[in-house]
Amino acid sequence: MTEAPNHVHGLAEQRAKARAERDFTTADILRQAIEDEGWLIRDAAEGFVLTVKPPFKVWPTVASIPVPSGPGQDRHADGAHEQHPADGDRRAEDRAEAETGTENMVASQVLWDATLATSRLVEAISVAPTAQDHAEVPSSTVTVALLVDGAPSDLRKCLDALLAHSDAKIIALDLGNVEGAGVVLHELAERHPERIEAWHVAETPHWRGGAAGWGASRNKLLALDSGDVHVVMETSTILDGDAIAPLVAAIDGDVVAAGWKGVDPDTDGRDWHEAGPGQVRGLLGYLLAVRREQALAAGGFPEKARYYRNADLEFSLALPGTLVVPHERLPVHQERHRGYHDVDPEYRDRESRRTYDRVLRLLRSAATP
Repeated sequence: MTEAPNHVHGLAEQRAKARAERDFTTADILRQAIEDEGWLIRDAAEGFVLTVKPPFKVWPTVASIPVPSGPGQDRHADGAHEQHPADGDRRAEDRAEAETGTENMVASQVLWDATLATSRLVEAISVAPTAQDHAEVPSSTVTVALLVDGAPSDLRKCLDALLAHSDAKIIALDLGNVEGAGVVLHELAERHPERIEAWHVAETPHWRGGAAGWGASRNKLLALDSGDVHVVMETSTILDGDAIAPLVAAIDGDVVAAGWKGVDPDTDGRDWHEAGPGQVRGLLGYLLAVRREQALAAGGFPEKARYYRNADLEFSLALPGTLVVPHERLPVHQERHRGYHDVDPEYRDRESRRTYDRVLRLLRSAATP
């Protein structure tokens, strides 16, 4: 069955009416009733979309996923838990209202124009692996965190490489089962329950026209993690060997984070250039490891960042400690970065500029005695 029956459409119409009247309690009850009938509802520009409920638990929003408040509290992923009260309609509305307002673009327009073409490294990166054997794995508990936003074949390749080349735990957040990527995640999580923890939400990514922002999604992964070291990784990044252990080993002393690709700003703040090995000012989010407690203490990832680009720089500048790129060449490469190349260019530039405004403010604040 691809079309929802009439009575489910009726529930969806009632929910739309309740949302229009800002009766979010009723809207949440109706959402649950729709799920009980075997369907999921997603809000869209044209009203709503009904899809067949998949064989795993889907939370309504990123915000609605429960986070443990202390040791011993149960946390369940991928359908292995009881239903919690849905609060997605109210939280989604609150976040939408919080996003309203205007951005002051004028102050940094000149800097942005110079930065747009060259402020980051080339998005499609390929590095030939070297033969590296890391017999000793650091004692720190390590979690690799993935955002799943489509491209199921990329996800499968990324997870297969992680399972083959690292002993780290994997926690993944599926945003909207785009292109069936959530189903692939569910299959792999069921096959490797000791390694993969999967979470699914109905919200689709903001960069794909949905409501789930990059910063909020990354912060949810950080909050769900219980490891010592939190590894930020994209599904376009593929391990050719154990590239995780060297990053974790580099986090020592005053080093709070280590990454595959490092950058430094020019003296005038107009551009960022490749930097490292050794100490750097910023780490790119293709693959980086950070002490989880320090990341939380710094406020986590930038909540206002709806798109990834430049949000990794904003996160880097907020971290209290030294950032480094390891001296050894890491066995890892990047395939087509769909989060950049397959996103509408107008959206990409607008959201990148929006985040870079905050990066500039951080740079200026740090330069002020």
